[in-house]
Amino acid sequence: MAARAVVVEDEADTRELIDIVLRKAGIEVHGAETGDEGLRLIRDLKPDLVTLDVQLPDMQGTEVCRRLREFSDTFVMMITSRTDEVDRLLALDLGADDYLAKPFSTRELGARSAALLRRARAAEPERPEDDVVEAGGGLVLVPVRHVAMFEGNPVPLTPPEVDVLAVLAREPGRAWDRSDLVSEVWGGEFIESDYLIDVHVANLRRKLRKAGAGTDRIRTVEGAAYALASA
Repeated sequence: MAARAVVVEDEADTRELIDIVLRKAGIEVHGAETGDEGLRLIRDLKPDLVTLDVQLPDMQGTEVCRRLREFSDTFVMMITSRTDEVDRLLALDLGADDYLAKPFSTRELGARSAALLRRARAAEPERPEDDVVEAGGGLVLVPVRHVAMFEGNPVPLTPPEVDVLAVLAREPGRAWDRSDLVSEVWGGEFIESDYLIDVHVANLRRKLRKAGAGTDRIRTVEGAAYALASA
């Protein structure tokens, strides 16, 4: 069965370009010009991938991302002409999996979409849903369902945050270079990998601290790598 994508973009030329790139990769594409229309399609179609413009006629794409995360864990790529760091931080914090700034190359769009879809296929539950990762100190992850629990209480992590934490928990104490983390979680097809990992690690530290799961569970190693401290 072909992967399915919803493209939420009000600029017709950009929407058509994304459509062409994704269809060339064998992906079934459905387009929306507004946030409301996009949310309806996402609810109805349950796509594997959503590309989402930040500036839409009826609402900000970040608001669309926030709303869709209430009912869907589909993979989201924000595509926008806005490159301000605050916008990128907000998009990733609300649950976007990647951020691609206009103008972008069709090759980069295709590679990054393919990497997200590989993650979608890998997340399909071929193993029991109770297959958990013990991260120590009462912190438990269920990567298949992108769930994190601390002492039995849910920790509100986004899907990519759970994936990053699961990789770190695989070998507590190991120093993971940013590029290695990108390769493990996203397939290694990304530019700005340092920025992407740093944002997710910063969010993880903040959310784990708020949940009471420790203030220094994720250590920075020599300024270029991250490690999960043994609890």
